Amino acid sequence: MVELPNMEADPLDLTRLRTVPLADRISKVRLDQFARPAGVVRPAEWLETLPRLLAGNDLRELVEALVTARELRKPVIAAIGAHVVKCGLTPVLLDLMDRGVITVIATNGATVVHDVEVALVGHTSEDVARGLREGTFGMAEETHRFANDAIREGVASGLGLGVSIGRALRAAAAPHAEASLFAGADRRGVPVTVHVAVGTDVLHMHATADGASIGEGSLRDFRSLSANMAALGGGGVLLNIGSAVILPEVILKAFGILRNLGHDLSGFVSADLDFVRHYRGSRQVVERVHELGGRGLALTGHHEIMLPLIATLVADRVESGVQGDLREHLNA
Repeated sequence: MVELPNMEADPLDLTRLRTVPLADRISKVRLDQFARPAGVVRPAEWLETLPRLLAGNDLRELVEALVTARELRKPVIAAIGAHVVKCGLTPVLLDLMDRGVITVIATNGATVVHDVEVALVGHTSEDVARGLREGTFGMAEETHRFANDAIREGVASGLGLGVSIGRALRAAAAPHAEASLFAGADRRGVPVTVHVAVGTDVLHMHATADGASIGEGSLRDFRSLSANMAALGGGGVLLNIGSAVILPEVILKAFGILRNLGHDLSGFVSADLDFVRHYRGSRQVVERVHELGGRGLALTGHHEIMLPLIATLVADRVESGVQGDLREHLNA
């Protein structure tokens, strides 16, 4: 039998530890950073009651960036997943357009589905489990026929995919066009770009879908979005709200084009907003932006809470006439 060495050791003598005065120790949290009870205050005053730590600071910085971009007349590009429309936030986005905050919308093909259905009949979001069992999933007649016809006709006349949908809804006097993101943005002169992955949307399940039109329209929109992103440097804002894969990847490729063409993207702020953290949003919309000389933020929370909250904070700043000042953040 192999005899093991004796591993027993005398306990350490902790009376010999060196200590330091608490007052001299460097601490990461200070009393002057603590939250304050808000009471009944205006939104901008409430923002100042948040802890000056972590996401509290990030939320302040994002609001500041949005106000500053508006004053500098720099682009504020909101890249949104379809869930943003599906959970009823179109009125918030349209209000931010009216206030001169959001200047461009980028989205995916599923948003077309939900927005068209809302505009045509005032409801959307089918029961997928039931539809699959019954063989009716994705088979709503008006949805595919209207959207696919609009894309084919709009692209044939030289439009991108997003503008094609907005123009068609307005031309058809859709019963609920006032609740449509595409129609509302078109009426306000705010471009909407749509970035499609073929086969991911119920529109593609039907004979009315025209692959050439979908591809051409989406390619035009990608080039349009890239052109709008060229002006982000020096105070613009890029938001990714609820897109885990498609829009972060579209954004990355647009960054690649713009840097290749020599555009300076430093000094803009991006924010990835979602209710869970995803790899591509964190990588392409936060970390890559730091690499490009900007500021990348990540705020986690439900869209139906976070977006109205941010919009209210920005609106209060705009209405009160308080100017933004991002110099401290941009030079950080």
